[in-house]
Amino acid sequence: MTPLISETISKIHPLDASAMRDAAARWDAIAKPLHSLGLLEDAVIQAAGIQGSASVSFAKKALVVFCADNGVVAEGVTQTGQEVTAIVAENFLDAKTCTSIFAQDTGTDLYPIDIGMAVDTPRLAKCKTAYGTKNMAHEPAMTMRQAQQAVETGIRAAGRLKEQGYRIVAAGEMGIGNTATSSAVSAVLTGQPAAVMTGRGAGLSSEGLARKRFVIESAIAKHAPDPADPLDVLAKVGGFDLAGIAGLCLGAAAYRMPVVLDGFISQAAALAAVRLCPKAADYLFASHASKEPASAYLLNELGKKPFLSCEMCLGEGSGAVLLFHLLDSALHVYDRMRSFADIEVEAYVPLA
Repeated sequence: MTPLISETISKIHPLDASAMRDAAARWDAIAKPLHSLGLLEDAVIQAAGIQGSASVSFAKKALVVFCADNGVVAEGVTQTGQEVTAIVAENFLDAKTCTSIFAQDTGTDLYPIDIGMAVDTPRLAKCKTAYGTKNMAHEPAMTMRQAQQAVETGIRAAGRLKEQGYRIVAAGEMGIGNTATSSAVSAVLTGQPAAVMTGRGAGLSSEGLARKRFVIESAIAKHAPDPADPLDVLAKVGGFDLAGIAGLCLGAAAYRMPVVLDGFISQAAALAAVRLCPKAADYLFASHASKEPASAYLLNELGKKPFLSCEMCLGEGSGAVLLFHLLDSALHVYDRMRSFADIEVEAYVPLA
């Protein structure tokens, strides 16, 4: 583990219990049935613990999209070619993707980062680890140093956002073939069979799904990634985008910012981060339950309940950004609604 990664992990502390008690008391004082907003109340309380104050703010929001290519695409595990990664990455900047439109709707600043695309694109922020990973069907996806470098890129991205005044960050990714790498990482970290953790991604046929499962199972057997060493798992069967998201989760936790996960891919990356530092789990929100089969297993491992069930499997941070609508609305109620004392009504009390 590098000094930056170790130092970042050392800065991740438990949530502020006093701020959470104050936030919970505020919710209980609001003139409505107790805990009637469910997970939305929990989210504001969690955010209070993260930010260290019952005066919670989501005023400045960012989505970081890590863009990278994966050598395993050569094995025919995807419906489209690697060239699509760069095309979509460019479209983020022109508000021509679902995610960028959602970001505009929620007042979210979108930051696509080239952490490992197979080509250069002039308009994306350059934090390239390499020009795509190796083909994990034949060799480890990356070296240990590359895995560490990609995690460090995510940590530094969190630091820049903190310096710029952001209060909450969403995690996204773009990279053809990254459901294959995410399935591999998920299978190793959860101990589940690769076949159980592998879905159709962006629309594979049954024949394509069978090929994808075979490739993932073979890669895991060939390289034997160590489930107790998340960096080893990322290096052998992961992707630069996954490592970047893992770093973002660690960095944001160190800087006391909530991280909103997207679906399956960011959940797999987050699990790697949590295995590196279990306390990082307290800083994560799960936006939605992905349609990909591994998502339920990953949410269980992370100890998270998803806010949305939309049967989405788009990725790119799309579900994470949609959650901002709900979080903003919850915070508006928390800040603006009158209390039982204000309206001179007897407060609700907890019942057994």
